[in-house]
Amino acid sequence: MEETQIRTYAKLMQELDLTGLEITQDSTKLRLERNPAPVASAAIPVMTASAPLASLTTAAKEDPGVISIPSPMVGVFYTSPAENQPPFISVGDKVSRGDVLCVIESMKLMNEIVSDYDGTVMEVCVSNQQVVDFGHVLFRIRKETP
Repeated sequence: MEETQIRTYAKLMQELDLTGLEITQDSTKLRLERNPAPVASAAIPVMTASAPLASLTTAAKEDPGVISIPSPMVGVFYTSPAENQPPFISVGDKVSRGDVLCVIESMKLMNEIVSDYDGTVMEVCVSNQQVVDFGHVLFRIRKETP
């Protein structure tokens, strides 16, 4: 396979926003992968009695009661159990210990990530189908105090 063909495939991946492409031609097998460009997230306002329009992202970073949930593995982050299904959780949802937060696909296995805390989802830090590394913050949850 020639370099010009590979460049054409890479350009096609970028145009179609693909993260992976595998091509088999005769006895040659080529696999191209790329990390998608990070998506800038907008601050989402929340209405509370004490702070009417506080930014969730700012509040989550400054509040000592907010816990960051990191990725326990490298893989692809999914917000829902399957395509065309609603997400497991959204910002503002109440979660309990053991609730499924997301799925991370790693080495062709779908791994459910569950909450270790009772609380409220303050921020979803990753977009659907984004590649995450070990330790990458997935969620911020305001932990409920007993």
